[in-house]
Amino acid sequence: MGFLSKVSELGEWHRSSKKLKKNKQLKTVEIKVKMDCEGCERRVKKSVQGMKGVTEVEVDPKQSKLTVIGYVDPDKVLHRVRHRTGKKAELWPYVPYDVVPHPYAPEAYDKKAPPGYVRNVLEDPEASALARASSTEVKYTTAFSDENPNACVVM
Repeated sequence: MGFLSKVSELGEWHRSSKKLKKNKQLKTVEIKVKMDCEGCERRVKKSVQGMKGVTEVEVDPKQSKLTVIGYVDPDKVLHRVRHRTGKKAELWPYVPYDVVPHPYAPEAYDKKAPPGYVRNVLEDPEASALARASSTEVKYTTAFSDENPNACVVM
């Protein structure tokens, strides 16, 4: 019995020493890359198509947007696009217009943003103070709002 117990201890030690891999979650990574022609589109698309874990790749040249869906790390996808294409690339900096409380705040509004989008100021701590309303500002705007049933009525 001494030999069998030693072998079983070795097996347990071997199993516990292996690192447990975390299962990656399905993610959608959006990247802003300037694409001038169809050749650029093709090069950007091919740069990430062969990556491990990528399930779908979409290119929108009008918005200069690359969308990658799969079990991937966003930083690795961004690095790969920069390295393989030689183009300047960044994670998609825009959010839909409805998400930001004050879309025309100086830091949120961006002339280069696609229609219906503004810059994501909620994640930027310096710009978010300008894009958020103070409590007194909210009080005054809702006091004269058409949506507020208790608002001041002018006759």
